[in-house]
Amino acid sequence: MSISVLIMTLNEEENLPRCLASVTAWSDDVVVLDSFSTDRTVEIARAAGARVFQRVYDNERDQRHYGMHEINFKYPWLYIPDADEVTPPDLRDEMLAVATDPEETRVAFRVRYRNMFMGRWIRRSSLYPTWIMRLVRPDRVKLERLINCTWMVDGPEGKLESHFDHFSFNKGLDHWFAKHNAYSTAEAKESLHSLERGEVDWRGLLSRVPSERRRVLKELSFRMPCRPTLRFLYMYILRGGILDGRPGLLYCRMLAAYELMIVAKMDEMRRRARGLPI
Repeated sequence: MSISVLIMTLNEEENLPRCLASVTAWSDDVVVLDSFSTDRTVEIARAAGARVFQRVYDNERDQRHYGMHEINFKYPWLYIPDADEVTPPDLRDEMLAVATDPEETRVAFRVRYRNMFMGRWIRRSSLYPTWIMRLVRPDRVKLERLINCTWMVDGPEGKLESHFDHFSFNKGLDHWFAKHNAYSTAEAKESLHSLERGEVDWRGLLSRVPSERRRVLKELSFRMPCRPTLRFLYMYILRGGILDGRPGLLYCRMLAAYELMIVAKMDEMRRRARGLPI
C-alpha cells in the first residue's frame, strides 16, 4: 500500500518542482489543489503527473477540508505537505511503514521540520521542535479556526521521528511579508474574538498535547502588553535564537514585526467599530 499526497498551491512555480520531485518518486497518487494560480503552477503539476483540481481560496480551513473530503484519493492515508516543503527519504520510508502496517491503530501523525533561512537551519529561532500534522486518514480528521488551524482528530495520533525541510523564503522576503500581512489580519480578528469571549481554558496549560498547550498560550498572548517586544525576547533570548547568528537575529525581528502588525490591526478594528478615524 502506498500513500496519497495533497499539495495546496497558489502561484508556486518557484517551489513546486522540488516539492513534487520529493513525492512523485514514491507515490502514484499526487493531487494538487490549486487556487487559480496565474503562473506556471498548474502546468508544472500536470507535467509531473499530478492530478489537478482548482477551487477559489477563501480560508485555510475550508480549503483543506475541500481537499481532504471532496477529492477521491487512491489510498486511505494522505500526506499533506505545503508546496515549499521537501520530503527526505527517511521521512518517506517512515510514512510508508505506517501505511503498510496492518496493526496500526493511530489515525494521524505529526512531523517536525527544519526551517531554512539564508542557507541554514534556524533551529532555535523557529521554535524547534514544532510538531505539525502531515500524515492523516482524512475521514478521521477535521479543522477548526480559519488560519493556523487546530486539528481535531477522531482517534489516537502519533509522531514521526523524521523531519521535512521547510523553505519558506524561496519566493523572497517580499512574499514572506505579504503573506504575513494577510495572516496578521486574520490573527487580529481571532485575537479580538478571543478577548470578547473573555475566557481562557487554563486546564489546557496542563495538557499533554503540545498543540493544545500552544493554543492556550496563544490565547494568553492576546492579553499581554508589549506583544512584539515580548515575542522578540522570547524567541531571541529565551529560546536561543541568538545562537543562530545573523539569520536568527533577522528572523526573530521579523516575527516581532509580525506581532506588531497584529496589534496595530487590532487597534484599527476597534477604532473602526467605534466610528473613530484611523
